[in-house]
Amino acid sequence: MEQADVRDAVRFLLEELAERAPGRSVEVRVPPYGAVQCVAGPRHTRGTPANVVEIDPMTWVALGAGGTSWEAAVADGLVHASGGRADLSAFLPLV
Repeated sequence: MEQADVRDAVRFLLEELAERAPGRSVEVRVPPYGAVQCVAGPRHTRGTPANVVEIDPMTWVALGAGGTSWEAAVADGLVHASGGRADLSAFLPLV
């Protein structure tokens, strides 16, 4: 996959997640392409959020497209999630 295609896929999937799981209690980061706040619950306003998910671009695309499961990606150490609301398995895959 070309870098521009990966970037576009990451951003599309982040937007899709934000639409399907509206809220501001979890910050999902896919560096260097983007980040969104999503999932209903207590809103985070300052400093480092309590619920953070950080994923590399190719893993995010695989999760969003159904190429891998949340559980498998976490078990393989491909997802770094902290906080009680940071489990996104209920919202994946996105397409």
